[in-house]
Amino acid sequence: MTKTAEAEKKVNVAVVGCGRWGLNHVRTAAGLPDAQLRVVCDRDVSRRTAVAEISPDIPFTTDLETLLVDPQVEAVIVATPAETHYTLSQRFLEAGKHVLVEKPMALTSGEARELTALARQKQRVLMVGHLLLFHPAIRTIKHLIEAGELGRLQYIYSNRLNLGTVRQEENILWSFAPHDISVLQYLIGSDPESVQASGAVFLQPGIHDVTLTTLTYPHNVHAHIHVSWLHPFKEHRLVIIGSKSMVVFEDSRPTDKLIMYPKGIDWVGGEPVKRDEGYQVIPFSQEPPLALEQAHFLACIREGRQPLTDGEHAVRVLEILEEAQRCLENGTPVREKASGKTQEQKPYFVHPTAVVDEQVEIGEGTRIWHFSHIQSGAKIGSHCTLGQNVNVGNNVRIGNYCKIQNNVSVYEGVELEDYVFCGPSMVFTNVLNPRCEYPQRGSDHYVPTRVKYGASIGANATIVAGHTIGRFAFVGAGAVVTKDVPDYALVVGNPARVVGWMCRCGVKLPFSRTGEATCRRCGRRYHKKGTTVTEQPVEG
Repeated sequence: MTKTAEAEKKVNVAVVGCGRWGLNHVRTAAGLPDAQLRVVCDRDVSRRTAVAEISPDIPFTTDLETLLVDPQVEAVIVATPAETHYTLSQRFLEAGKHVLVEKPMALTSGEARELTALARQKQRVLMVGHLLLFHPAIRTIKHLIEAGELGRLQYIYSNRLNLGTVRQEENILWSFAPHDISVLQYLIGSDPESVQASGAVFLQPGIHDVTLTTLTYPHNVHAHIHVSWLHPFKEHRLVIIGSKSMVVFEDSRPTDKLIMYPKGIDWVGGEPVKRDEGYQVIPFSQEPPLALEQAHFLACIREGRQPLTDGEHAVRVLEILEEAQRCLENGTPVREKASGKTQEQKPYFVHPTAVVDEQVEIGEGTRIWHFSHIQSGAKIGSHCTLGQNVNVGNNVRIGNYCKIQNNVSVYEGVELEDYVFCGPSMVFTNVLNPRCEYPQRGSDHYVPTRVKYGASIGANATIVAGHTIGRFAFVGAGAVVTKDVPDYALVVGNPARVVGWMCRCGVKLPFSRTGEATCRRCGRRYHKKGTTVTEQPVEG
């Protein structure tokens, strides 16, 4: 084969994100015979040096748009922070690129399902970086199970323990357990029938440091996952119990990482008898899992087949995590002392100190914390978080995925659309000229206020009644809003005035004199004409 023909056979790949793990992707892709690393992208220009240390011949750019419109880029590896995975994967799929995105594919199973459907619509490969499924030891265990070497599966447990690294944006369940849930799904080959989780909080309010998740699968297969970042030493241990033999994979050991024990319990004459026959070290390939993962991605592109860790697999992992998280938040069913009956498990969480009046609608996954009050007629969407001492007035409408921090009152007449953020102690009003001597109560007197999709309101800001906060607008801390705020506008001061424009992901936009801007974080493009900002469609 000529060099030209060999180059044509390769898949042109781009890597987005050059952090620690992103550089591993760059290094691996640069060495794969089936990949042509066309370009590496990171918004931080200083990362160019780290990429050059791998190879000075690797092209580097900070301009995401060049990847989106480059017809030579067939596939993209996304190794950016987790909160950007959904947006970037969506943009690359819409541009006709195959995508390998690091886990989690998205922050919610709903967003993950959207990406899976989009990949199917665009007929593109969508793969998620559940790396352990490409570890040769895990592949060997799967072969032992399928070959019947372990007998009937009975019990699996996984310990993933260490001291640190403690996260502030996620708990230990979301930080460590996705690895193990993915492995359980792969080894067992079915979905759990039930998910239970318990844990403890020590370091930061509301963020679990230790969790134990118990999963029950069909055919009486049970599993548990113990994760902690408060442990004196590193332990990554996976134990699989079968009716014939047992297997232990301990990745933190320097040698003899995979051992099979032909041990078990036999019934002899109606009595249980222990069988203990020593152990056997199981050899497995030493190929790097990341190289195997990338090679699988390229093979799926060339052959037009679904990856092992496709969107559906990733969606189910996220669904199980969400079920475990709800269990952590809700706890076990509460028993009524008088009747001894178990109260109905609700799909949302209300702290025991909070008060929820009658005729209130609360969506699935919403959390309402200490000393909050939800008044009758209020409707709160799914997956919202209401902090301590939040008051939601009569007939208020709050959309999905909203976050209202401590000491905020959302009075009647205020409407929050989806993904609205309200900072601590910010103030809504619903009457323009209040007088104690001449009270103005009831919907006839209340002036409506609307906060549109994705808007953010900073701490201690005040929104004077009767105004609209536009989509993705950003109200600075302490600002006093006395007129409508345009979409994407950044306003500060008293009275609030426009001082800039914000991307929907929360970064200030650097508009040129021609009215064009590209977000340095997510790569979205915008056009500004006067006081109107519009997001530009993705080309390709």
